[in-house]
Amino acid sequence: MKRYCSALVFVFLLSFQSTRAQTTGAPVQSTPMEIPIHGAPIPTRVLVQSPSETVTDLQIICLFASEKHNALRGALAEINERLNGLLDQIRQPALFRGELGETLLIEPRVGSIVAKGLLLIGLGDRATFTPNRMELIGAIVYRESSRLGIAHPYFAPTVIDGGVTKFSTGEVAESFIVGFRRGAKTDEVLKKQGAAQGSFPQDLTYLAGPTHATDTQQGIEKGFASSPQ
Repeated sequence: MKRYCSALVFVFLLSFQSTRAQTTGAPVQSTPMEIPIHGAPIPTRVLVQSPSETVTDLQIICLFASEKHNALRGALAEINERLNGLLDQIRQPALFRGELGETLLIEPRVGSIVAKGLLLIGLGDRATFTPNRMELIGAIVYRESSRLGIAHPYFAPTVIDGGVTKFSTGEVAESFIVGFRRGAKTDEVLKKQGAAQGSFPQDLTYLAGPTHATDTQQGIEKGFASSPQ
């Protein structure tokens, strides 16, 4: 019951801040809210914050296939604006196609977004997207974080911001966690055999919007529960 109340209080505070900004001209400040996932095999939290504002070595986001009708919305549009239109510039068939599983690492210029690194992962065709596709994304997030030596990855699915709204954020999160755990279990086998070295993710921060935080939390819990421990 407490987590539902926390989410409702947070939404109320956002509404209050927005109203105050309209009446006083004051800028709306981003106030992140954290929801820990209890009992997870790796420390995990849901963070209500824009991916353009996260303080992290690596912020990971997803993009659908680079087609003109796939407009950037919400957090994606905000990131694109802060990067001076860089996402629009690279989202072309001859450059970053956004094919399923395609990755691209960006080093944001100082003064744009806060994260030191921005990893793009392609989601493929928007019209045929289902949450099952996120299992592959989860495995990629774990493995790319390991390869880059990132101990504390931040992930934002940005599916809704990409234009797909018919699936719940819980469904998306559940499938993602199954893939993330698959990546972790694979690395455990490699480490036991001395076939993997270096830094591995020590925790996971999963971003969600204020109205989707609880649903996302429940999806993550289901994902961990259904994954081999």
